[in-house]
Amino acid sequence: MSSSPKRRAIVCGTKFGRIYLKAFLQPDAPFELAGILGLGSPRTQRCAEHYGVPVFRTVDEVPDDVEVACVVVGAALGGGEGAKLAQALMRRGIHVLQEHPLLPAELAECLRTANTHKVQYRLNTHYVTLEPVRSFIAAARRLAAEGKPMFIDAVCSIQVAYTLFDILGEALGGLRPWAFVAPSPWPEAVSRLVQGPAPYRTLEGVVAGIPFTLRIQNEMDPDDPDNFSHTLHRITIGGAGGSLTLVDTHGPVVWTPRLHLPASAAERVMIDEAAEPWLDHPALSSDADRAATTHRDILGKVWPRGVAFALNQLAAAIDAGGSPLGAGQYQLAVCALWQHVTQLIGFPHLRLGTPLPPLPAEAILDRQPT
Repeated sequence: MSSSPKRRAIVCGTKFGRIYLKAFLQPDAPFELAGILGLGSPRTQRCAEHYGVPVFRTVDEVPDDVEVACVVVGAALGGGEGAKLAQALMRRGIHVLQEHPLLPAELAECLRTANTHKVQYRLNTHYVTLEPVRSFIAAARRLAAEGKPMFIDAVCSIQVAYTLFDILGEALGGLRPWAFVAPSPWPEAVSRLVQGPAPYRTLEGVVAGIPFTLRIQNEMDPDDPDNFSHTLHRITIGGAGGSLTLVDTHGPVVWTPRLHLPASAAERVMIDEAAEPWLDHPALSSDADRAATTHRDILGKVWPRGVAFALNQLAAAIDAGGSPLGAGQYQLAVCALWQHVTQLIGFPHLRLGTPLPPLPAEAILDRQPT
């Protein structure tokens, strides 16, 4: 029995869109690549030649048999027309997966357009679909099933703050109630001890009713805004039994049980001879064997597999039908929280100049056995 043909899809944009294009090579990709919508730059032409698909210059040129579009074009935050492009495609009856970020008003308008024209629309925050992050989310849900988390501690760069809140929302089952205390400036006596602004701003507050501490690297190179993050995401969710940590966006996920000295050891000469079985539990456990090994693996394997996961989510939504507004309400909450936090910490410090290339581990770590 032959399987039904795949829905045909296009990718709009070939900057980050190149990750989306490679996702169509994944064995589980639910759609067939039918073309690229772009301005016809040399890069776009090379991509089209490599994948053997045509280039469309306008929405009107997109063939009628195209059912899905991946809009990987900057929106208003970066001075782009991505939201308007998504709406134009949806008005033609095309389902849309759009790369983040969008401002709240843009996202609301895209959802209204999708609902009006009976198509599916999903905003993709990318990192939440990556395998190591999905592993962390699943572990966090298991931790929450043991009892409400007691605290959250997180670090991220301003470029990925939007996605941090999506990761937390997925891990915690939502974001509300949330509130933050505005960060206080450093006293002059402290700030004069360093050259230039400190890279991080610290916020304290509540997310999903859980005490939350967040440090954001609030600086950016305007000539190279995608680079120079000290950390993408690092998140710790703590409960009564221990702490779960996503060490980096690309893994590993680490479980650290809380050290608890047993009462039975109070009268013993050797504390470690207490009978409690938890003393034999590993002091630290991780899924390091599942973490990405090189940055080349991240760009060539982990990220395209993440996009393929998002494409499958869109395919499931198309098959299920129904209004796109349900999932959209959650994304509007993510968007609102992100906008509130960025307003509290203020405009990023603009840093200029090219730093040294990333250092290999051999330059820093002593790996000799002790």
